[in-house]
Amino acid sequence: MTQMKAAVIREAGGPEMLRIEDWPVPTPAPDQVFIRVKAFGLNRSELFTRRGLSPSVSFPRVLGIEAVGLVEDAPGGRFRKGQTVATAMGGMGRQFDGGYAEYVCVPATQVQALETSLSWEMLGALPEMLQTAWGSLFTALQLKRGERLLVRGGTTSVGLAAAAIASRHGAEVISTTRNPARAELIRSVGADLAIIDDGRIAEKVKAASGGVDKVLELVGTTTLADSLQCARVNGIVCMTGMVGDKWWFDQFSPMDVIPNAVNLTIYSGGPDDFMQTPLQELVRQIEAGALRVQLGRVFHLTEIAEAHRCMDANAAGGKIVVLTD
Repeated sequence: MTQMKAAVIREAGGPEMLRIEDWPVPTPAPDQVFIRVKAFGLNRSELFTRRGLSPSVSFPRVLGIEAVGLVEDAPGGRFRKGQTVATAMGGMGRQFDGGYAEYVCVPATQVQALETSLSWEMLGALPEMLQTAWGSLFTALQLKRGERLLVRGGTTSVGLAAAAIASRHGAEVISTTRNPARAELIRSVGADLAIIDDGRIAEKVKAASGGVDKVLELVGTTTLADSLQCARVNGIVCMTGMVGDKWWFDQFSPMDVIPNAVNLTIYSGGPDDFMQTPLQELVRQIEAGALRVQLGRVFHLTEIAEAHRCMDANAAGGKIVVLTD
């Protein structure tokens, strides 16, 4: 076997730039794991790369910063053939070809073995989504039981996962949505209160709660200044997402934008963060029905362009997953 099916991008542009091609099957080095990809989730960073907004990425490239599947080979002996595994980050889909393919080779240091009865659809939704939610909550925000958390961008896949994890951890969760019809979705995963986001919610949050201890900002720079106003003194605001599709402020005056004694940080995550995520424990919670994860739409690899159109339109209502079989 020398060729596989892969979604290849050769130049930046719209979803139509992703085309299924016959592509060389990678060969694992001694420190790598060769994985037969069964499913992968879509991520906003892949959308940005597809649009040409990742200067460090050269084309042609197989995108995809995560994947789940079965071990085909592990020359270093750290995994056995047939094991179910998950991988994410570490240059996947950026410095080297990623998960949008039937096979992928990744460093063994960014692979977690899993024992699970979950479907490939559900398992494919988890690696990057749970790593980002978990890391944002407990590494960046240092969320504690009993604290009040605001999730800005609550209907994103990470927002839904974060609300579910935080609620199970014992936090009081407020989540936002621009669409009133999705308020029930937010509450169904564990949010105590859904706020309709018209771009300025600080007064609503203060009226409802007196302010929050922690803010997970998933919309980005378009709402960050307002989110900072939602935090109490000594609160923490973490910017993790950019679904607002804007990377920078037009003007930024820290003394005006950041309230007195409110802390601003970010979470980007990496392979070490992925490996520190208790993925097996979270998978068991999902299997037991104790942690709800919202699966959005499921596509096949041959439908990768349509899957990206769905992501562009924010139309999934949960994590978008692509199957390779």
